Amino acid sequence: MEKSLQLHQFSSWANERVFDTLKELPTEMYRKEVESVFPTIADVLVHMYQVDFVWLQVLKGETFEDIFNSIKQLHEELNASDLQNMHMKFQTMSEDYENFIRGNKDLSADITVHHPHFGTLHSTYGDLIQHIVNHGTYHRGHLSAIVNQLGYKGASIDYIFYLYSLQEKKQTS
Repeated sequence: MEKSLQLHQFSSWANERVFDTLKELPTEMYRKEVESVFPTIADVLVHMYQVDFVWLQVLKGETFEDIFNSIKQLHEELNASDLQNMHMKFQTMSEDYENFIRGNKDLSADITVHHPHFGTLHSTYGDLIQHIVNHGTYHRGHLSAIVNQLGYKGASIDYIFYLYSLQEKKQTS
């Protein structure tokens, strides 16, 4: 399996485990404030989704100027979403990424990104996908910390558990 696709599928798998855990919490925990990097579970999910949205648009060739013009409305929509709606949005975003990755003939191809604050970056599609996966991993750690602060147990979402899940699928197929 193409490494970028497997990394994306890991990220989607981990997101699903997190949403499974979050759905077990009392509804009010979604917006309950804690002392952390992000004040609520909702805030972390909104940030994660927005960043995934931005980078998918970049991978598709959109400019940051065009992307940023659509972010305010997206941000308002996400802030109004409940956990179930956010879960559906993440699932759709995951499908969009998978379609992009599968439809891209050469993920080692070069891409140049012109970011208004960070400058110009020359990279590859595969490296940007790895960045997106790493970003999600980083913030799933924040979610786990918040869940623990709220008195609950977070999901086990290390990459090794994903690999074990793949092995189990092969054995049962």
